Amino acid sequence: MRLVLATHNPHKVDELRRILGEAGVEPIPELLSGRDVALPDVEETGATFAENAMLKARAGFLATGLACVADDSGLVVDALDGEPGIRSARYAGGHGDDEANLRLVVERMRGAEDRRARFVCAAAVVAAEGEWVVEDTLEGNLADEPRGDRGFGYDPILVPHGDTRTCAELTPEEKDAISHRGKAFRGLRPILEAL
Repeated sequence: MRLVLATHNPHKVDELRRILGEAGVEPIPELLSGRDVALPDVEETGATFAENAMLKARAGFLATGLACVADDSGLVVDALDGEPGIRSARYAGGHGDDEANLRLVVERMRGAEDRRARFVCAAAVVAAEGEWVVEDTLEGNLADEPRGDRGFGYDPILVPHGDTRTCAELTPEEKDAISHRGKAFRGLRPILEAL
């Protein structure tokens, strides 16, 4: 089975390959990134993570004819009325500027008492057999300043409940075991195995 991961983000490709491998999906599909198959960028016009994930998965399937997995994920901060939310990748203006996005959240949260936040991931699959989406979260609190050099995006500021380290201070294996993306993609296992 060949499976397209609808992302051009190399960090996500590495993470998703690792998660699907650790989830024990059998048989293990040949995983192709959006770069491998020259997927076009998809405008994320959905109002939810699930809608945006489905837009990307449908576009990937239509462009390649192969089963396509896509995710839409981001940081939801209670004190910021749910921001950055579905705009997480472009919160500071430009798409994918992790450092600017991170700085903006840190600045807007300076002095805030309510530090509750969560990562949300919607993982979608579109194949000839149908369409599916699984959503999951990683609950935590925001650190005052970024810590750690592992991970990407907002990992340096989210401290998962039950830990004192940010996601960027966890090993990749520790992060995958509890992450929003890890849980959502493991939830796709029965669907991928059925394909």
